[in-house]
Amino acid sequence: MSGFVNAIAAADLAPGRATEVNVAGKAVAIFNVGGVFYALSNTCLHRGGPLGQGFLEGSSVTCPWHNWTYDVTTGENVVNHDLKVPCYPTRVENGQVQVQVEQP
Repeated sequence: MSGFVNAIAAADLAPGRATEVNVAGKAVAIFNVGGVFYALSNTCLHRGGPLGQGFLEGSSVTCPWHNWTYDVTTGENVVNHDLKVPCYPTRVENGQVQVQVEQP
């Protein structure tokens, strides 16, 4: 088993946009950065804000609650690199963005 789960149709998330999904019981934020998809935990480390509702600029997402900003390619906080939200592998197969939230 690969551990990848269908999350959304790739065509449903335009470049520069984000969305929130539930993947295998986990709240996940998916981001389309120039046609490349990234997935992070949807929960900001500060106060639990929904990163999938955040403001995506380039490869950085800013939490809509208190403006904590993360690099969607790594999950690292842009101010303090020791703070990191879980980052999940993604791939696109048969038009579906797939996310691996559990390691096989």
